[in-house]
Amino acid sequence: MSSEIKSISGRAIPLIGNDIDTDRIIPARFLRCVTFDGLGEHAFADDRAALGGEHPFDQPQFQGANILIVNRNFGCGSSREHAPQAISKWGIKALIGESFAEIFFGNCVAIGVPCVTADATTIQKLQEIISTNPQASVIIDLESMLVKCGDFCAEIKMSPAPRNMFVSGSWDACGQLVSQREQIQATAAKLPYMVWS
Repeated sequence: MSSEIKSISGRAIPLIGNDIDTDRIIPARFLRCVTFDGLGEHAFADDRAALGGEHPFDQPQFQGANILIVNRNFGCGSSREHAPQAISKWGIKALIGESFAEIFFGNCVAIGVPCVTADATTIQKLQEIISTNPQASVIIDLESMLVKCGDFCAEIKMSPAPRNMFVSGSWDACGQLVSQREQIQATAAKLPYMVWS
């Protein structure tokens, strides 16, 4: 199974606001889980409760969407890896925003969720298009570094190293380990202190 991620397409959710931190993404009381299973239902729990069903994650027109469109400094605050896990478990496969907190970005790379950036004008335009037409298809192309939504097309950015990790599939550390199984077994067999079964 290939771990390459060259493009992501689907419907999107506009989540408007700067400096949305990891405590808002997944409140601390949900961090006691043993696995990340079930975290998705608690994504933005407090924001959703405060908005009484008006949060984009609760609105029916955005159910099943897999791309999240955010603004500046998304994922700031604590380094909890539960934040990208909660977003991923909700069903998000990629994010596009003005900027991302560094640790949040790294945690997203580790689980195969690309976070690409675009200028504020592009983000605002995408959020407007999706708000008006929630069924519009969005394509994030990591090879051409373009985002497309209907007739709208704009440049996106990602540093070369993480971009290459997604396109080549090398973001998937477990996948790389499994793909090298025979070499690992051969090396282990040569080690006097290893017994391979």
